Amino acid sequence: MTSAVAQADAPVLQQARGRRSSLTRSRLRSAWLFIAPSLIILALIAGWPLARTIWFSFTDADLNNLSDYEFIGFENYLASYDGEWLGLLTDPDWWQSVWNTVWFTLVSVSIETVLGIVVALILNAAFPGRGLMRAIILIPWAIPTIVSAKMWNWMLHDQFGVINDMLLRVGLIAAPVTWTANADTALWAAVAVDVWKHTSFMALLILAALQMLPQDIYEAAKVDGVSPTRVFFRITLPLIKPALLVAVIFRSLDALRVFDLIYVLTSNSRDTASMSIYARQQLVDFQEVGLGSAASTLIFLIIALIVVITLAAGRVRLGEDPR
Repeated sequence: MTSAVAQADAPVLQQARGRRSSLTRSRLRSAWLFIAPSLIILALIAGWPLARTIWFSFTDADLNNLSDYEFIGFENYLASYDGEWLGLLTDPDWWQSVWNTVWFTLVSVSIETVLGIVVALILNAAFPGRGLMRAIILIPWAIPTIVSAKMWNWMLHDQFGVINDMLLRVGLIAAPVTWTANADTALWAAVAVDVWKHTSFMALLILAALQMLPQDIYEAAKVDGVSPTRVFFRITLPLIKPALLVAVIFRSLDALRVFDLIYVLTSNSRDTASMSIYARQQLVDFQEVGLGSAASTLIFLIIALIVVITLAAGRVRLGEDPR
C-alpha cells in the first residue's frame, strides 16, 4: 500500500522539484543581472590597475619613461649579484618592512580589539548621557589619519611636545624622549596613535553586535545566578564572535596597508618603514616602477593570504562543537 502511494506521488514530487529548480535558475540569472554592472565597474577600477601592476613587476620599467621597458621575469623578486641586493625577496630592507608591518598589525589590532570590547560593553549599558558618549567616542575615528598623525607628531615632539612636558612634570622621565626618532620607541608611538584613533571603530562594530543579542538569555542567566564574568565568556563572547571576526579582518586589512600614519610620524626610517612605505620609496624616490610594482604585488598577496587564513580559522572555530 505504501509502495503504491509512493509510486503515485513520484510524478508530483518530480514536477515540484522541477519547478523549484527552474525558480532557482531564474533567481540566479536575476541576481547575476543585478550585480553584473557592479562587477564590470569593479573590474575596470580595481582589476585593470592590479593586472597592470602585476605585469610591471616582471619588467624593468622606469618612472621617467613607462613606455620603454623590457620583460625581465622574476628578477625584481629574486635577482642578487655582485654583492648587491636587487630582488625584493633578497633585500633585507624589504623583510624589515614586512616585519614592521606584521608587528604593527598584530600589536595594534590586538589592543584595539580588547579595548573595543571594553568600550562597547560600557556603551551598551544604560546610563545618563549614553547617546552623547557614543557620539564623542567616534571623534578620533572621524579625524583624517594624516591630521591625527601630524597632531600626535607635535604632541610627541621631544622639545615642544605636551607628552614629554607632562611626563617630566610628574617625574616619570628625567629627560625629554625622542619618541618618533628613536628606533626603540618609534613603532610603539605609531601603535599608540593607531589605537587612539581606531579603538572607537572596533567599539562601534562590537556595539552593533551587542545590541542584536536576545535579552531573554541574560534574564535567564540572572535568574540562575550566573556571574557576570561567566555570562560574558559563555554567552556574550560566543554570540558576538562572527561580528568580532569581521571587525578584526577589517582592521587587519587597514593596518597591513598602513602608510600615512607611520610616514608622517617617522618618515622613511628603515627601522619603522611599512611595506607600503617601502613600495612608495622604490616607486617615487628611486623611480623604479618594476621594483615598486613587485612590492605592491607582494603586499596584495600577503594581505590576501592573511585574509584567507583568518576566514578559514574563523570557520573552524565557529563550527566546533561547544561540548
